[in-house]
Amino acid sequence: MSSQKTSVEWQSEMTFKAKVNGHEIILDADIQVGGKDLGPRPKPLILVALAGCTGMDVIAILKKMKVSPDYFNVDVEGELTEEHPKQFSSIHIVYKFRGKDLPLDKLQKAIDLSQERYCGVSAMLKKALPITSEIRILD
Repeated sequence: MSSQKTSVEWQSEMTFKAKVNGHEIILDADIQVGGKDLGPRPKPLILVALAGCTGMDVIAILKKMKVSPDYFNVDVEGELTEEHPKQFSSIHIVYKFRGKDLPLDKLQKAIDLSQERYCGVSAMLKKALPITSEIRILD
């Protein structure tokens, strides 16, 4: 079994510096709660992890299928609970594509494979909350 590790070091006020795979990310809170807004909040980074994980899967799978979109974007929205601890109660993913004669069946298959087999972030989150998705073909 392998493992992954990260470290988060307090800088000042509500600012922390995270070290991830040799890269640094500054985390901070809203000004209203004592932060300086120097970086993203931690919770949305969960959505970033999901978008990146499934996005990389979809592109890799489409490449094997010899499908090359001109444009690809993954939007992820999480609904937060009102009560503390505020947490995501559901997540919706929108896969946006642009390109000529994109085969919808292959796009859907790549997304399904990512969501059902390959994306570890999705697999982990699905144990805690529902994840829905849709495809949008842009002009």
